[in-house]
Amino acid sequence: MNVKRYALALAGLGLIAASVSSVPAIAGKTDPKPYTSDKVAHPSPVKALAAGGPCINYVGVPTAAGTMQEIDVTPGTSPTAVAFEPFGYVATRANATWYGAVNASQTQTYYYGLLLQGANLYRHTTYVPDEKPPVPTFTKVGNGWSGFKAIATSNYSVAQPRHAYLYGLNTNNSLYRYQIVGAGFKALGPIPGFKGFKTLTVVSESATYDTLLMTTTAGALWTAHIPIAAGAKPVMKLIRSSGFADYESLVAQGCGTRGGTLVTAVDNATQSGFQYAFSKFNGSATAMTAYGKIPAVFNGVDHVSITTHYDQLVGE
Repeated sequence: MNVKRYALALAGLGLIAASVSSVPAIAGKTDPKPYTSDKVAHPSPVKALAAGGPCINYVGVPTAAGTMQEIDVTPGTSPTAVAFEPFGYVATRANATWYGAVNASQTQTYYYGLLLQGANLYRHTTYVPDEKPPVPTFTKVGNGWSGFKAIATSNYSVAQPRHAYLYGLNTNNSLYRYQIVGAGFKALGPIPGFKGFKTLTVVSESATYDTLLMTTTAGALWTAHIPIAAGAKPVMKLIRSSGFADYESLVAQGCGTRGGTLVTAVDNATQSGFQYAFSKFNGSATAMTAYGKIPAVFNGVDHVSITTHYDQLVGE
């Protein structure tokens, strides 16, 4: 992470390293707490968002070689980027948002999230000790995921009824939703009608719905408004009909006080990122600003948002 300005040398790290005895467990069973300390060691996304910092895309770059890196992208006439040294992680093929938090006693900073390796679903907890390198740990939480090409998570934590969902885009042209309940998952069944869709990320989380931002192989950009109510049908809105065919990853973070969204879109073939700003999503009426190519190398298998447990997305 950017507070770790040196590489994490964990040679040969694999998923067999599911626990590290020297790392304290997350204390208690209560929700993670917002992290607002100014310690040198805590990750910048947690600090900047808690302090109401500028609009920035905090992009996580998990690679096939088993490393993780952060690239911070700031919009402007041309976007600027700060790329920090990678640290040892694990080889993955799809990843979801990294959420930063601390434990109930405010003694342990960590990130958590979900990833796919082969046909298996894992949860990671990546600890960030003071003045020491990040320490990732992994727990297998599911199998049978070989047909999924992209995953994303929502996390509505600021009010009741709270919820967390895992979304999976499958090669069978369906979108699957799973309710995250503690350490487990409740399958809510497939949502058909997603033939030709390529990738997805979450841009809104509320008490009654989530909204996904999605691209198609033909280059269209859509939102999928998915009500929380069981059996409710998604509402699809076309944002742009072309221009997004090259992108395998979308990284979204909120920007401004009116529901704007900052997006870094990544073309894996050229390892290039491009930054966009959107007004509150409203179909083809959505305003878009293209800032252009980002001066950094995006060599991840995919690219994910680095955010906080309590930072809610309100893009629609």
